[in-house]
Amino acid sequence: MNKQLPKKARVVIVGGGVIGCSIAYHLTKIGWQDVVLLERKQLTCGTTWHAAGLVGQLRNSLNMTKLAKYTSELYRELEIETGQSTGYKQTGSISIATNSERFEELKRNASMAKVFDMQVDTVTRAEIERMYPLVNTEDVLGGIYIPTDGTANATDTTQALAKGARNGGAQIFQNVKVEKVIRDGDRLTGVETDHGKIDADFVVMCAGMWTREIAATIGVNVPLHACEHYYVVFDNVTGLSREVPVLRDYDSCTYFKEDAGKLLMGAFEPKAKPWGMNGIREDFCFDELPGNFEHFEPLMLSAMHRIPALENAGIQTFFCGPESFTPDVRYHIGQAPNVSNCFVAAGLNSIGLQSAGGIGKVVAEWMKNSKPPADLWEVDIKRNLPFQRNRKYLHDRVSESLGLLYATHWPFRQFETARGVRKSPIYDRLVAKGACHGSAFGWERPNWYAPEGVKAEYEYSYGRQNWFEHSAAEHKAVRENVALFDQMSFAKFRVQGIDAESFLNRICANNVSVKPGRLVYTQWLNEDGGIEADLTVTRIANDDYLVVTSGETETKDFYWLKNHLPEDANCYLTNVTSGMAVISIMGPNARNLLQSMTPNDLSNEAFPFATSQEVELGYAFVRASRITFVGELGWELYIPTEFAQNVYDEIIKAGEPFGLVHAGYHALNSLRIEKGYRHWGHDIMDEDTPIEAGLGFAVKYDKPGGFIGRDALLKQKQSTCTKKLVQFLLEDPEPMLYHNEPIYCNGEIKGYVRSGMYGHTLGGAVALGYIEDPAGVDKEYIDNAKFEIEVAGVRYKAKASLRPMYDPTMAKIKC
Repeated sequence: MNKQLPKKARVVIVGGGVIGCSIAYHLTKIGWQDVVLLERKQLTCGTTWHAAGLVGQLRNSLNMTKLAKYTSELYRELEIETGQSTGYKQTGSISIATNSERFEELKRNASMAKVFDMQVDTVTRAEIERMYPLVNTEDVLGGIYIPTDGTANATDTTQALAKGARNGGAQIFQNVKVEKVIRDGDRLTGVETDHGKIDADFVVMCAGMWTREIAATIGVNVPLHACEHYYVVFDNVTGLSREVPVLRDYDSCTYFKEDAGKLLMGAFEPKAKPWGMNGIREDFCFDELPGNFEHFEPLMLSAMHRIPALENAGIQTFFCGPESFTPDVRYHIGQAPNVSNCFVAAGLNSIGLQSAGGIGKVVAEWMKNSKPPADLWEVDIKRNLPFQRNRKYLHDRVSESLGLLYATHWPFRQFETARGVRKSPIYDRLVAKGACHGSAFGWERPNWYAPEGVKAEYEYSYGRQNWFEHSAAEHKAVRENVALFDQMSFAKFRVQGIDAESFLNRICANNVSVKPGRLVYTQWLNEDGGIEADLTVTRIANDDYLVVTSGETETKDFYWLKNHLPEDANCYLTNVTSGMAVISIMGPNARNLLQSMTPNDLSNEAFPFATSQEVELGYAFVRASRITFVGELGWELYIPTEFAQNVYDEIIKAGEPFGLVHAGYHALNSLRIEKGYRHWGHDIMDEDTPIEAGLGFAVKYDKPGGFIGRDALLKQKQSTCTKKLVQFLLEDPEPMLYHNEPIYCNGEIKGYVRSGMYGHTLGGAVALGYIEDPAGVDKEYIDNAKFEIEVAGVRYKAKASLRPMYDPTMAKIKC
């Protein structure tokens, strides 16, 4: 190191791979010049240097696709701006299918791309042969072609970003190791290095596979783990043209890229080999791993089947290097939930190069504005849960994560590794009843129940899967009789103290100044009026509230509360998720069943809708809350965990004469979509307001003290609403809807499906999705328009409604 480290910086970035350099570059673009990037060895020496160089764009959501498209556009212009070559070349890409289910997935992706304003063409076998003459297409059904995809050199691109950052005023130091990140309370104050200390206003951790350990030293949870990742470079490939597109053969887990006259073949094998369980040695720098040819050989044989010319080609390079992967195959970016000036960008799942531009841009904007510039929940670090930093869990899970990049993305596909992390106390009893559990945020949740003689396991398809009719029977039981749901995975918080009411009323859009025993459905909003959480608040006593939210957002929602709690408030928060099991009893016969078990009066007069009481069940006292997420009469029972088995056993015994049925989360989903109930993470997000989502009834503008987001909502109320959440029902009962299908209004795409499921009561696939029009969207607009939804390239007529198509007056709920 020739120049001296500064004593102070606005931002210190830890890690000099393509992600760190992109963030430094983009921070200078927003005018932040006091930026310091520290690299322990040399730029790109960890994993960036051996990236294969693919720059694809189509992702599984709108905002992730936008980030990838921006990355591609940036790389096109970066060389002109900096004078440093990036090696970027627009080659296009072809993805092929060798079975009908994969072809269905690709065609659905092509439909989805229309929503994202991307050209993705469905291509025939003959067209694939014309574009890529080397390919053996004897088993190929077809594919998709993306003309704007490309390739780049990862090392050159990183150097270009670094040069651009330096030109903007950033300082980059190599061979400087960060030995400690300094934390003081809820903030970081800087870093200590082997060359001295730097005070900083922000610290950004972009240290690749080292990030988990560095972050853990300051109590920030970044679950990731390295795996061996392979590719082979063939030379003397007869007939290889330098102009061929990137080729992805998902069914063989392989991809092919022309590379300086040679052919690079890489793979994402179904069962990967985790690496670095005992740490990464100090001198690791541009290192290769020994690799295992026997492990990779089956993929080599598949590659030779796909491109027969490889049989006579030479192998120039057999490469194995480490890449970090995450438990859900989504990367980690954003502001740490528990340290306000700590940002993270790591765990790129082998797509760092093709993600770097977009990540750099949004992280820089996030830091500048103290909020994400778009809905980034799917990659937000706040989704992570404490158990996920467990090393055994990560080791076992990432062996599957790597292969999921190329595996068929089946609807409802469940993880197979690192299962059984979190279990309801009645888990074994539910298994005995035929439960087929899925994995959600570590919880084992019953998704459906197999009747006697049927195996409780998934058979995946894009059509009706093997559980379809069994879930339909559960759905019917809820609508017509009574069913039991295990909902232990709810996140549950206690907010207690004499300031609990005033604190929650500032956070909640609805009014929680209610009598003890009342339950309030509400949203938490950001300053723009966007929905940050969707939940219920139950007043247990004057100074005691129970907040119930989704298990998926447990970390996010708890820290939303904590980070908004005034320092001088006489109020404290406790996460009591593990302390209470939740069993829901839902259906027209719910009252009769539960009344047969308790001396408490459950009549509508004594126990009206949206109230909560402590009742006797079995040998326990249980908090019974009359609320529903399925659109029927019912109660959620909050049971001290140690009493859950007894209460369950008593319910089962009492339920026999009533024909009680066990129901799973697939039925819960079909029921709630029929009723038009919103789900945070799909139908409502931080870019959607209650006005747009049809949740204005849960907003109390005139309550004392106001609430976060009130001004933004009042402003929106005074203008024309250009976006509305609408419920759709396909007229054809055969197609299945899942998410991201384009919605056509009078022949033009005006939105896309946020969530979809088959509505067994309504008799067809049901969906929720926003319709947007600059001229305004209201009931008259929806009632007079003609709607179609596209599934795998085919449009189907759809009925549309702003009101729930099932029980719009809520008569069944309030009886």
